[in-house]
Amino acid sequence: MRIITGLVTAGMLSLGLPLQAADSGFNLETVNPEADRLALQAFYQKRYPGVAIDDYVNGIYALDAESREQWEEIEEFPPYEFSIEEGEELFNTPFANGKSYADCFENGGVGIRQNFPYWDKEDGTVKTLEFAINECREDNGEKPLKWGKGDIARISAYMAWTSRDNVFDIQIPEDDSRALQAYLDGKKFFYTKRGQLNLSCANCHLQGSNIRIRADLPGPMLGQVTHWPVFRSKWGNLGTLHRRYAGCHRDSRSKPLKPQAEGFRNLEYFQTYMSNGLVVNGPGARK
Repeated sequence: MRIITGLVTAGMLSLGLPLQAADSGFNLETVNPEADRLALQAFYQKRYPGVAIDDYVNGIYALDAESREQWEEIEEFPPYEFSIEEGEELFNTPFANGKSYADCFENGGVGIRQNFPYWDKEDGTVKTLEFAINECREDNGEKPLKWGKGDIARISAYMAWTSRDNVFDIQIPEDDSRALQAYLDGKKFFYTKRGQLNLSCANCHLQGSNIRIRADLPGPMLGQVTHWPVFRSKWGNLGTLHRRYAGCHRDSRSKPLKPQAEGFRNLEYFQTYMSNGLVVNGPGARK
């Protein structure tokens, strides 16, 4: 663990990123999202010079050849295939009032995954795709779906499938400082240590990526959010990104936030912005 922590510290210094949430770099006057994104890409290009930036949408499979071979075999018969079909049926099933999910989203909800999460200026908050799905339900008199897995993951998987190969271009509105603050809060969350093991997200997914922790190889931060929702072999079913966030907290012996809590939504906002320029390739399959 000391080796991993040391590498992470070196990595953050090379990126010019603050080490602690309390550092002066974590404020609205100095934060520069685009500089953060370009620095992250440069960091990985230097560390893995043979890996194309576009391949980071495949997570650890962009870095580890043995893992990639196993994953490609799984992808021949994707375990999420039936979930996409079920999600499509759910998406097209009318609500009791006769309307459907298509009425809530631009372009009828097709091919729009790359636009999430986004800053909602009117409500003053970050809205993820799953958040918007349940908001749509409630606006039409339906009960919200349970977060994390089940129908909400299936609907999200279908919407991601219709958006494959679309490029992420998450915006941080310049005319609303609250949006930049949400990005900054997500950045703080990523680099702040927590839990009994005193780990941050960065400990495993920045310099700790592709360094074995027991039997696992943590994936890189770049592209980490592009392939969700995911069918994990460990779960035996499909799950959302926030389900994984909660699992990471438990793995580090930290009390997780509830799925779709503001802190998790801001974290997703930060991470997705950092993957701008990459494409949607969800739903995905992971160990």
